[in-house]
Amino acid sequence: MSVRSLCLAILSFGDATGYEIRKESTDGRFSYFEDASFGSIYPALARLESEGLVTVREEPQAGKPARKVYSITEAGRTEFINSLCEPQAPDTFKSPFLLIALNAAQLPPDVIRRALDRRKAQVMDELRLINECGEQQSGCHPGSSWTQDYGKACMDFTLAYLEEHGEALIKIAEDAAKPVSTAAE
Repeated sequence: MSVRSLCLAILSFGDATGYEIRKESTDGRFSYFEDASFGSIYPALARLESEGLVTVREEPQAGKPARKVYSITEAGRTEFINSLCEPQAPDTFKSPFLLIALNAAQLPPDVIRRALDRRKAQVMDELRLINECGEQQSGCHPGSSWTQDYGKACMDFTLAYLEEHGEALIKIAEDAAKPVSTAAE
C-alpha cells in the first residue's frame, strides 16, 4: 500500500486534516498498514487534490492559521477501491527483538530477559491499542471488527509464544556463557 492509498483509505472513513491523517497512520487504526511521515503525506495530498481525488477546504481557527480539511471525492473513492483490487504486496514484518533473539548466544542472559520483558510489554500495549480502537470504532465499518480480531489473534499468539518459549531463549544465552570444559580436565 502506498502513502497515496493510505490517505485515501483514511479519508474514506471521514474528512481529516494532514495532522489527523498522520496521527491515524502512526498511532491509530491505520498504523498497521503503511508507514507515512508528514514529508510523504502532504505531497501525496497535494497530488490527490490536483488529480481531483480529494478536495480541501480551509476552516478558520481562533488565534491560529486556518486548518486544511481534506475530503475524498467519488473519483478518489473509485481510485482507492481499484487500488485494493490489485494484487497486494507481501506483508512486511521487521523486528528489532528478533535480531536480539537471533544473537542470543552472543548476549548475556540478563539482556535476553530484559528484551523478552520489553517485547511482552510492547505486545500488551499493542493489544490495548487494538482494543481501544475497537471500542471507538465498533459498528462503524463492517471490516473493522474482523481486522481487529485478526490483529488480536496475532498479538495473543505472539504473547503466548513468548511466555511458553522465552526461557528457551534465555537458556541459549546461559549455555553460551558457561565456560567450555575440555576432555583433558
